[in-house]
Amino acid sequence: MKIAVEGCAHGDLEKIYDSIHVIEQTEGIKVDLLICCGDFQSSRNKDDLMCMAVPPKYQRICTFYKYYSGELLAPVLTIFIGGNHEASNYLQELPYGGWVAPNIYYLGYAGVINIGGVRIGGLSGIYKSADYMKGHFEKPPYSEQSKRSVYHIRNLEVFRLKQLSGKIDIMLSHDWPSDVYKYGNVKQLLRKKPHFKEDIEKEELGSKPGSDLMYFLKPSYWFSAHLHCKYSAIVRHQDDSVTRFLSLDKCLPKRKFLQIFDFPHDNSKFQLSYDLEWLTILYLTNHLLSVKNTITYMPGAGGNERYEFTPSDNEKAHVLERLNGNLVIPKIFSKTAPAFDPNFQSNKPRQPEPILNPQTVSLCEMLCIDDPLTKVSKIDGTHDQLNSSIDLNSTISFLDDSIESNSPCSTPVKKMILPDPKSCESSQDICVEQEIDQDGNSTESSLNESPENVPAVNIDKSVDNVEDSCSPSTKKRKKRNIEMYESV
Repeated sequence: MKIAVEGCAHGDLEKIYDSIHVIEQTEGIKVDLLICCGDFQSSRNKDDLMCMAVPPKYQRICTFYKYYSGELLAPVLTIFIGGNHEASNYLQELPYGGWVAPNIYYLGYAGVINIGGVRIGGLSGIYKSADYMKGHFEKPPYSEQSKRSVYHIRNLEVFRLKQLSGKIDIMLSHDWPSDVYKYGNVKQLLRKKPHFKEDIEKEELGSKPGSDLMYFLKPSYWFSAHLHCKYSAIVRHQDDSVTRFLSLDKCLPKRKFLQIFDFPHDNSKFQLSYDLEWLTILYLTNHLLSVKNTITYMPGAGGNERYEFTPSDNEKAHVLERLNGNLVIPKIFSKTAPAFDPNFQSNKPRQPEPILNPQTVSLCEMLCIDDPLTKVSKIDGTHDQLNSSIDLNSTISFLDDSIESNSPCSTPVKKMILPDPKSCESSQDICVEQEIDQDGNSTESSLNESPENVPAVNIDKSVDNVEDSCSPSTKKRKKRNIEMYESV
């Protein structure tokens, strides 16, 4: 299975998909899945831009709205996590994950899904110690403070991820695990990003909860972004297992923002499925959800309440029964806000009111769990004012895979049916990547140390012609990197 991994998207979806298309044509391959590591910027309209914690000059609509409206269709199945530059009001509609547009899936505050036998987990947001132990108290319209705290990770999601058993093949986070830089070429990193030196010396580079998760879950791969540079490392755990870490840049000319992996998979259909263990953990820990702006502790040893929530077989069977034995994620998407129209002069943008997303309502009902947005609205007495989807008749289903499009990049979503991604013909159990060695050279490596059997795809050459329409001028890019890193 060919998996493309992208760093910070910053709303440049059209360019990212175009880059993948060039690679597919040049290398004669088919990419089955695109993974984006945050700063996705799923802004549907200018009101969404008001919910992004960025300076006004970066409040640009970019191209996601085209995929949301149906003007374009994502040509590659795409999954992503949130970062610190997001339309947080939209992502808050989907705390447990869901389709933000046809063929584009958000993993939620934290989530685990399966595709082709590959188990992928993710943690959205970035770490900020002041908010880490608080509940999910934010809701739109945001204050300047809550506009930022809303994307800070919480101890609840980290606690839930630590209940997982079994192997995680791929783990995603926006900011780096705090210790991971130690396992790569630090000198090379500081040559590229000298302003990291102070944080490294203070041991403040990256996320400490992310590092705890890396050592606990020991995933085969860990992908991140946020720091706008390409950096690789190999973490060897005490049990001799290995986590291969890779961080990628943002989508700009001459930047290393995209990389393709050949990942082993089973013979199952390439479709997203819920992870039964993860859903059961959500079900078992629902009582731990807090929506208060106060310190919240997770249960631990020594107390009178249960503190280990790794599900038993009976607990997983109960949740599976609630889903009628079907773990396939429904390919049903609903618009909950109008899409940007470049031909229409809208009123002055303002932060919208919170909206209930039908996808979240349905999942919460099936699992008997709470939507944080509903829960916080009950506390502040605005529950009766919550709106549902603006047009329930606009729900789009793309379940039938029998019709293919000759031009998937330009076909409207309505009545459009997605073809299945084509699987890699190779059945070899090998995962090949391009990796930066200690001398800064590009080298092949694989999990079973036999890369000669499957060629790696070097995609750096394919991104040189990407135009920069959603970013400031070249002279300001270095300054922007520092601002985006420090603005947490």
